Amino acid sequence: MAAGRRSACWAGLLMAWPALAQAEDTATGFGALQTPAGVVAPVPDLAFGAFQRGYFATALKEAMDRIAKNPHDGAAMALVGEIYAQGMAVNKDLAEAARWNKLASLQGNREAIFAYGMALLEGKGVPKDRVAAQTYLEKAAEADHPGALYNLGIMAIQGDLKTRDFPKAAAYFQRAADAGDVDALEALSALYRQGRGVPQNLPKAIDLLKQAADGQDSGAAVQYAIILFNGEGVPKDEAAAARYFLRAAAAGNPIAENRVARLYAAGRGLAKNVVEAARWHVLARAAGIKDAWLDGILTSLTPAERTKVEDLVKRQLAF
Repeated sequence: MAAGRRSACWAGLLMAWPALAQAEDTATGFGALQTPAGVVAPVPDLAFGAFQRGYFATALKEAMDRIAKNPHDGAAMALVGEIYAQGMAVNKDLAEAARWNKLASLQGNREAIFAYGMALLEGKGVPKDRVAAQTYLEKAAEADHPGALYNLGIMAIQGDLKTRDFPKAAAYFQRAADAGDVDALEALSALYRQGRGVPQNLPKAIDLLKQAADGQDSGAAVQYAIILFNGEGVPKDEAAAARYFLRAAAAGNPIAENRVARLYAAGRGLAKNVVEAARWHVLARAAGIKDAWLDGILTSLTPAERTKVEDLVKRQLAF
C-alpha cells in the first residue's frame, strides 16, 4: 500500500453542509416549512450547494465571494483548493490547490490540513517534504481525520529507513478504522495475520478483512474471497467466494475479473457460462492479466457467442 493513495474525504466535508432549501414540497403540495419563533434558520451554503450539484464555476465564484467578505473562511478556501486540485471549471493546478489548502489549514480546516499534508508527502504542487507532511497529518489526526490516521500508519510501517514501528502503525490503523476508514481495516487485518505490532490472531484478521470487504474495499473483497474459496480459517464456501469476487470485479478489480472468468469457465461457485467467462477474461486481459487457459475459452466460442461477449464488454465499459 502506498502512503499517497488517499485524497481528502470531500464526501464527508460536503455532507456536513446544509443542502439548498427547497421552496416547495412538490410531493405534498405544502409550501416550505416555517422556522419556529426564536430559532435562527440555517443560511443555505450556495458554494457547497453548487459544488454538490456539479456547478463548479458557480461554486468557485460563490467561494471567492465568501472569502472576500470573510478572509478567515477556511471552508471556502478548502473548496477552492479542491476545485483547483481536480480541475473543475478551471485548469488543474496543483500548486494553486496547495496554496489554497495551506491558507485554509491556517484557519484550522481539517480537510485542508490533511490535503496540504498529502501534497507535501507526495510533492504535488509543493516540494516533497516528509517531515513537514507528518506534522500536518498529525494535526489532522488530532481531529480524528481517518485519512490522516491511515497514512500515518503507513508512514510508521515505512519508517525512516532505519526503524519500522509496527505497534504505532497498528494504533493508527485502529483509530482510522474506528473513524470509518475501510482501508485501515484491511491494513490492520494484515498486521494481525502476520503478528506484527499486535499479537498474531488469524480469526481477528479474517473478521477485519470481512469488514473491509463488506465496506466495498475491492482489494479486501478479493482476499476474503480467496480465503472462502480455499477454506483458510473459515468453512470452505465457493458460492460465497464467487459473490465477493463478482463484487470486486464489478468495481473494476482486474484480479477479481480474472477469478470470476475462471469460476464461470469451470462452473465453480457459479453456473458454468462460457460467454460470461470470456467477458470477464477480456476485461481482465485489457488490464494486463494474462491467462493462457482462458485464452483457449475465447478461441472456442461460436460467432454468436463472440458477438454476445463483445456486446457485454462494450456495455460494461460504457459505464
